[in-house]
Amino acid sequence: MEPIYLDNHATTRVDPRVLEEMLPYFTREYGNAASRTHPFGWRAQEALERARREVEGAIGEGKDSVVYNSGTTETDNLAIAGVAEALRERGNHLVTTAIEHHAVLDAARSLEKRGFAVTYLRPDRTGRIGEEAVASAITDRTILVSVMMANNEIGTLNPVDRIARVARERGVLFHTDAAQAAGKVRIDVEEMGIDLLSLSGHKVYGPKGIGALYTRRRNPLVRLEPLFYGGGHERGLRPGTPNVPGAVALGAALRIACADMDGEAARIRGLRDRLHLAIAGGLEGVVRNGHSEESLPGSLNLSFDGVPGEALIISLKDIAVSSGSACTSTSVEPSYVLRAIGVSAEMAHASVRFGIGRFNTEDEIDRAAAHVVETVSRLREMAGSRAGRRQRVAQAGGGG
Repeated sequence: MEPIYLDNHATTRVDPRVLEEMLPYFTREYGNAASRTHPFGWRAQEALERARREVEGAIGEGKDSVVYNSGTTETDNLAIAGVAEALRERGNHLVTTAIEHHAVLDAARSLEKRGFAVTYLRPDRTGRIGEEAVASAITDRTILVSVMMANNEIGTLNPVDRIARVARERGVLFHTDAAQAAGKVRIDVEEMGIDLLSLSGHKVYGPKGIGALYTRRRNPLVRLEPLFYGGGHERGLRPGTPNVPGAVALGAALRIACADMDGEAARIRGLRDRLHLAIAGGLEGVVRNGHSEESLPGSLNLSFDGVPGEALIISLKDIAVSSGSACTSTSVEPSYVLRAIGVSAEMAHASVRFGIGRFNTEDEIDRAAAHVVETVSRLREMAGSRAGRRQRVAQAGGGG
């Protein structure tokens, strides 16, 4: 039997409605959007711009503020390195957090090797970053603050509107990685004061390989240096033949998500709470990580006391889950996000990230909960038996 898929923070299944809209641009409408001399290119360009309006509409912003690219990793790099290089003469200091996605953290560390200074703020126990901490970190050399909208491991939502206001008051640009939040919570970049925003198609029931970067076009106009060169595509910020099918899919995915955001969020939140209650009701020593209220609807991160961490994920063979970010799922180290919010190494190792999404059902949730309860109970019993045997051996040796 196929495992129950509860890893929707790693990636999502493409919605059939999204697939239906993008398929013609692989076959019937296959023109290059950069070809401006014939109808094939014209129609491709029209589709590209129509999708751009849909993406911009999903984040509350007007025309030509979105640049397409391959996904949030590239988008985060473009936002951080692009601003740093463009504003290098004005300052060399950036502020971010210790629990950002590696696309942000690694980009920041790369800048440190090139003479930039970076402050990594630590979150509170729930995974939130307060605006006071950001305000204290900003100096007269700060050019960018980058704080994620929603954490990809624990689902905690940050008060990005208040953080953006602090940055704006100090004349500093504000970027947020919204890959996990887009299509799941309301976003209005104008109202929230966001200058740069990253999002990705495959986190919102679109395909992999397509993302977008929003950059403010006025008050202030955000200037960026491109990551690479080779043509004037996407305002010169992302050269290369445009991914028309991907762009169409991204626009459709965000349009669909925003159309029923409140209803879908309520249903998914109900499934998440059902899963949490069933697991916590069947087991002792279960700790939820992250904020209990300010959180993504489908995010549930649990630590299980008394369970060998290396065996936990492997033993949950009937459900697809992870122990942290998909980008670090092969690491044997405990989650850096959980460690940063004060979770012990032992408990961090024995943690599971459940990502509940659009296509999950109550039956799947109930079966997954039962499997978790049975598996954790069995692992604890085995661990207790091994500990008991070790104790008896030690006692026998000591008496000899």
